Amino acid sequence: MKRAINALVAVLATVAMAVAGFMGAGTAFADEANTITGPKNGHTYEAYQIFTGDLADGKLSNVKWGSATAKNGTAVTDAELKTVTDLASKSVNDNAQATANAIAAYLTSDAQPTATIDDTNPTAQVPSGYYLIKDKNNTVPDGQAATTYIVTVAGNVTITPKSDVPSFEKKLKDTNDTTGETSDWQDSADWDINDAVPFKLEGTVASNYASYKTYYFAFHDVEERGLTFNKNSVKVYVDNTAITSGYTVVTEGLADGCTFEVKFADLKQISAVKAGSKIRVEYTSKLNENAVIGEQGNVNKAKLQYSNNPNDEQGGENGPTGETPWDNVIVFTYKTVINKVDDENQPLKGAEFTLSKKMKNGTTTTVAVVKDSEGTTFTFNGLDDGDYVLTETKTPAGYNSIKPITFTVTANHAIEWDGTGRTDVLTSLSGDKKSGSAEFTMTASKADGSLTSSVVNKPGSSLPETGGMGTIVLYAAGAVLVIAAGVYFGLKKKNAR
Repeated sequence: MKRAINALVAVLATVAMAVAGFMGAGTAFADEANTITGPKNGHTYEAYQIFTGDLADGKLSNVKWGSATAKNGTAVTDAELKTVTDLASKSVNDNAQATANAIAAYLTSDAQPTATIDDTNPTAQVPSGYYLIKDKNNTVPDGQAATTYIVTVAGNVTITPKSDVPSFEKKLKDTNDTTGETSDWQDSADWDINDAVPFKLEGTVASNYASYKTYYFAFHDVEERGLTFNKNSVKVYVDNTAITSGYTVVTEGLADGCTFEVKFADLKQISAVKAGSKIRVEYTSKLNENAVIGEQGNVNKAKLQYSNNPNDEQGGENGPTGETPWDNVIVFTYKTVINKVDDENQPLKGAEFTLSKKMKNGTTTTVAVVKDSEGTTFTFNGLDDGDYVLTETKTPAGYNSIKPITFTVTANHAIEWDGTGRTDVLTSLSGDKKSGSAEFTMTASKADGSLTSSVVNKPGSSLPETGGMGTIVLYAAGAVLVIAAGVYFGLKKKNAR
């Protein structure tokens, strides 16, 4: 409690005015009951009596120290008043700690509140005097911040909370390599395995930022095993201006299960930061070989930890902090399965396939080559949307090669996601042939992210073998020629006579 009271700046400025008799109108008479009314916002407020006195005609007289002080019931001395007056006449911001120190000796660390106000008991009756109104220790609701200390004369006072918390969001982008189109920041995307997926963390500084002496700000990020964080890709911005200091990127020794954290020990050390500033972290993570294929996707979640008690001087990571809820994004990837069959739809061994992807600049890039001389199923894992070319780079013996097949992978997924129901984000998946073999039809499975088709090889043309019908035909043709020649020469001889 002593540290809490010490942090008060407004106390003495207000007290000096009160003792000097410069109180405004609207105060209650000394013998009247005074009501403190609190908001129903989940907070528990405590009112501590700092000064007592007789309140009449807008003036506080016979001022004495209140029950929260070591000098409870004794009059405030001229020396004490002078100290208060001198400090109050100076800049509050420049003398905050000095002002607090001036009355530290008169306060007790075990002071009991005169009244407690919460959602169940939103009003309290207290005697006239000056009261410190603060959140009860360790009771600030999750996701909220402590109210700035309120010091006021009780006279039907309504507590107006002066607190705020940062907002936070996590997003990623989606790119179609074939068209070159890149999305805005959103909650879902699909990428090829080995692609560097771009992510964004963004927090907006609380509106009462100026009330804090120090301000801790830390992004916590958790990736599933299908994503690999690239520490060297991290870029940090304050209101769209890049910064290179004032923060640390931590990947080791994290006890909370995070993949990495970006920590600002004290935002107050970055001069560009102000109330409402947007602190943005951009980075990439590789979609790796452990990526889940299909509608389960690969989730990356993050949250923001922040200072949430402007009245506490300790600050930093070890001071009182709050956290935003986790915000989730999801990355999808798919696969193509090719079944090799003959013209009777029977599995056919001896093939080899290469899959390439069409890029925006008109070139193609090889995705994978699958070789399996004894196999009849060829799987290409880790594809996203776009145009692909399937080429039979080795044809089974005795069969004709197919022409390269061009097909398009199309996927639709919700670009906004509340982080629940991960199998509902991917809404459709399809594969459509654009050119090549007529006998190529893709069957899609959204659940396992597969696009499956058979590729048919037809046998080559049969040529005649030695001793077969071809030989007999040749023999017959030769006999006809011999007979024709005999007839010709016989007729020629007869005519010669």
